[in-house]
Amino acid sequence: MSTGASIRVPSLVRMKPGALDRLGLYLRRAGRLRVLLLASEGLVPALLGRARAALAAEGVAFEEAAVPDASFEAAGELFAALPRGTAAVVGLGGGKALDVAKYVAHLARLPYAAAPTSLSNDGFCSPQSSLTLRGARRSLPATLPDAVVVDTEVCLGAPMPLWHSGVGDLASKITAVADWKRAFHATGEPVNDLAALLSDATVFQFLASPARDPEGVRLLATALMLNGVAMEICGSSRPASGSEHLVSHALDAVCVRPRLHGLQVGVATYLASLLQGGHGTGRVAELFDATGFWEGAAADPIPRAEWLEACRRAPGIKPGYHTVLSERDWLPEIERLTDSDPRLRRCVR
Repeated sequence: MSTGASIRVPSLVRMKPGALDRLGLYLRRAGRLRVLLLASEGLVPALLGRARAALAAEGVAFEEAAVPDASFEAAGELFAALPRGTAAVVGLGGGKALDVAKYVAHLARLPYAAAPTSLSNDGFCSPQSSLTLRGARRSLPATLPDAVVVDTEVCLGAPMPLWHSGVGDLASKITAVADWKRAFHATGEPVNDLAALLSDATVFQFLASPARDPEGVRLLATALMLNGVAMEICGSSRPASGSEHLVSHALDAVCVRPRLHGLQVGVATYLASLLQGGHGTGRVAELFDATGFWEGAAADPIPRAEWLEACRRAPGIKPGYHTVLSERDWLPEIERLTDSDPRLRRCVR
């Protein structure tokens, strides 16, 4: 049944080698001849140079700024200083720059082009921006990009932990959809079947070629992008975020040194799948075995005390958001699994 709400999804999607060098061409074709380029602070100079050259070659004028942190305050300052006549905002780099660029474009009601240089999570194409507000992490409503430009060679060259983080965030769709269906049975919260199917199918799509090679990068980028589209379709984060994300948010608050979002989420996904009855555990384990995720997470394990405290806090992170964690006190079972499950023991010590 239609709700009558309109959705906005990317109209230009380029995922191929050398896509970064054609960024100016894509913008010129769309009539975006003056843009604000927001890049990650500390971005590899060669990548920033390629983006500048791509814009200049097509006559696209640009102002440029570095994004030092993903904060609402930084986004507000950039919005206030937005040059007159700007026709689009371009985000280049990692998640922080893309979240800020997306939010600036949303505030200015301008088209937004996302050009991620790594695939560590689905945030490059999602209807929220993850920003801090007075130091506290918030997910603020934003608008999906009009254009997604993924240079697969660039993303293939990103550090291995970022690849593992993207895989972990993708796996979370298995438990997120299962939590969504549990919420329907427990509280009557409606499930958008198309969004749920789209999100769930992305994992199978990536499993067709999960190697860290050009085709695997393209499939991972496509899968993460479609997760963002699924959230836009249903108007919530339900297709992509469930109990596993609550644990990760709690880890962000508890840990002396939080790990990459997707690494935390991936380990929590495996735990959540066990708490949900093990129906998705095989798929999660298969994906993590095929991509080397376990090795990546085990290389920097989460301290056991911080992990258990985060699991204790997780059910209260988002009041009224029903997940498997809402259904009973799982902490004794989580302690047992943390000590007895060989995969969890590698990642939590």
